[in-house]
Amino acid sequence: MTEVLRLERRDGVALLTLDRPQRLNAIGSDTHVQLQSALDVIEADPGLRAVVITGAGKVFSAGADISEMRTITGIDSFEAFIRGFHACYTRLSELGQPTVAAINGLAFGGGFELALACDFRVAARTARLGLPEIKLGLLPGGGGTQRLIRLLPMNIAQELILAGRSLDAERACSLGVVNSVTEPGEVLPQALELGRELAAGPPRAMALGKRLLRQGLELDLPAALELEIEVSRAVFGAPEAKEGLAAFAAKRPPHWPT
Repeated sequence: MTEVLRLERRDGVALLTLDRPQRLNAIGSDTHVQLQSALDVIEADPGLRAVVITGAGKVFSAGADISEMRTITGIDSFEAFIRGFHACYTRLSELGQPTVAAINGLAFGGGFELALACDFRVAARTARLGLPEIKLGLLPGGGGTQRLIRLLPMNIAQELILAGRSLDAERACSLGVVNSVTEPGEVLPQALELGRELAAGPPRAMALGKRLLRQGLELDLPAALELEIEVSRAVFGAPEAKEGLAAFAAKRPPHWPT
């Protein structure tokens, strides 16, 4: 299988690069397989405490591999194709390590859905983000509709999903879709800096914090507050909290247990 995804280690950060620049980093079934393998490696390596995802060349990803989609015959085969997206992106969103998308250009369709599955998004000032599937007579099938309506007001989400419009980086930032906007050449360095900052945090508390935020969003407020107590109790009883409090008292950097 041709390598379409590269994994590098950068100071405790796993850097994943979509590596099909001649195809605008189109995402196909081979990408799903290689992303799952990369996540296996990341989950098994306690030295990798954050993840940054970017695209080779001038774009993050122009979306799903249309040439592969055109070879699909039958609804069941198409369902299997989009379930590949769902499986990867759900696993990515539930990863214990924090994840950052470094959006260095276009992030359309499945590429935007990949970025939406990350915890943080850093975008180049020249980037554009969108879900243009409606213009092909299709709808987003990689989680984009549901993740987007949890980030945006419904009328703005409808602009992207039903009208197929895109957001420039500045508007995406003002709406809270991306965390920060920077110059094109600074996207990956800034994302890696954020990744290193997150990697320096307590890994168990980080993973439990991600779970608390993700699950709390799906609960009513009383249940979510009860979940907060439950998770905070678990964190307080763990070695990380003891080390963090001891380091604070000693005025030294904490040394988190692995």
